[in-house]
Amino acid sequence: STGHGVGLDVHELPRVSPGGGELRPGHVVTIEPGLYDPEVGGVRIEDIVVVTEDGHENLVEYPERLVVDSQ
Repeated sequence: STGHGVGLDVHELPRVSPGGGELRPGHVVTIEPGLYDPEVGGVRIEDIVVVTEDGHENLVEYPERLVVDSQ
């Protein structure tokens, strides 16, 4: 799953995945793709997004550029 709903529980519906169903205006979900390297480990960077009538609004503000240093 690339993400999940946000609410009272840590992970709740809807799921952001091929079988997760349709997202509707008002849904608040995470978008958290994972990056994994067997020699270093992994990370998931999580955006919190509100689905709107004409698209979405990202509620998270952080630098778009993330640097991974495996040394």
